[in-house]
Amino acid sequence: MVRSTLSAAEARRVALAAQGFGGAPSDAVATRTLTSTIGRLGLLQIDSVNVFERSHYLPVFARVGGYDRSVLDRLTLTRRGPYAEYWAHEAAFLPRTDLPLFRWRMDAYRERDTRPNRVAGIERTAGVRRELRALLAAEGPLPASAVEHEANVRRGPWWGWSDVKTGLEQMFRWGEVVSAGRAGFERVYALPDQVLPAGTLATAPDRPTAITELVRRASRALGVGTRADLADYFRLRSDDTAAAIAVLVEQGELQPVLVEGWREPAWLHTTARVPRRVGADAVLSPFDPVVWFRRRAERMYGFHYRIEIYTPAPKRVYGYYVLPVLQDDRLTGRVDLKSDRQRGVLRVRTAWQEPGEHLDAERLAATLRRAAAWQGHDGVEVTDRGTAAAALAGALGVGLVPHEARDDVDGADANGADPDGADADGTDVDGAGPAPGGDAVA
Repeated sequence: MVRSTLSAAEARRVALAAQGFGGAPSDAVATRTLTSTIGRLGLLQIDSVNVFERSHYLPVFARVGGYDRSVLDRLTLTRRGPYAEYWAHEAAFLPRTDLPLFRWRMDAYRERDTRPNRVAGIERTAGVRRELRALLAAEGPLPASAVEHEANVRRGPWWGWSDVKTGLEQMFRWGEVVSAGRAGFERVYALPDQVLPAGTLATAPDRPTAITELVRRASRALGVGTRADLADYFRLRSDDTAAAIAVLVEQGELQPVLVEGWREPAWLHTTARVPRRVGADAVLSPFDPVVWFRRRAERMYGFHYRIEIYTPAPKRVYGYYVLPVLQDDRLTGRVDLKSDRQRGVLRVRTAWQEPGEHLDAERLAATLRRAAAWQGHDGVEVTDRGTAAAALAGALGVGLVPHEARDDVDGADANGADPDGADADGTDVDGAGPAPGGDAVA
């Protein structure tokens, strides 16, 4: 469809349709439905915070409804599964066959890490990395915990990475090791030829070709976006993204479009649909592509979103780990959810209606009942905090329960840190990975 302008509402519907929203939740989700959903998105961002559910499970649930998480585990967490990990957006699961598209990034990380201002860290771990290569060659894929011992010096402001973990992550950035699934949600590392077909990374496309392909995929996944939107999807440099956009426009895959209320130029993928309506009911992970680029979420939905895990409890506005509520093509509210696994209850610690939006409490109640069933819980309870709490409790047919101090702190999850390098706002703690919302590497 050839369009030169889009209304703000049309742009939202284009984006959500491109992201796979609009279908009815299914009671039986096949493996091919999971793989096609991931294929549409291109990747699943990883985060270890497990207050409600780990992030990578949630985008699939938001789009297809309840599914067997063990099936996704077999796809993403096993040594021979079809998905691997890399710094694609932040740390993310992506098809193993897509790893060559990031060979240029691996090379750029190596060049960056050996610059004078960073080379000391590389020199410190040189001996460790030699030993790790030999150990992996002899014993096969291993997690860092299988190599570490008390003699290792613990470093770092969060969980204290040892030289073993630091060395493995350096090698992972450079493509000297790759992921081979996870064990207890800890990344397992392998030499490339132990899990990939021979020569996979050696036959990668050059940087301009790879980046053009990544921008093509980002534009399909977003439907419509600005240069910043397209760059952020795979954390690309703005100038590289602009060059790729020019190529795709010339090839007829992207077309310039003016979007109501957007100050920046935008591009529409030529296969994007402009549906009259998108029927959607979902709670979104903070790392769902709909909201992971906060500037886009604010421009497209008027939704100002920040994660408050690191904010002291008395200063939080909405809650500890808050999920946006999507209803049709609007973000109408937010809920702070916790899976109380001991009691078998999904606890809504706060519930808020967005100013100027209409939050349909009955629809949200149905969404949360589905979420509770998917998590294996017997019911949903709602605390008395938030502008939508009373209406939501009424729609669920339950009484409000008092908001308690325990609703503001989550023990082991209190710092939100991911032991594989990305904290709860997607930032690589030791500076190894892409900076949120910015250029990945030079």
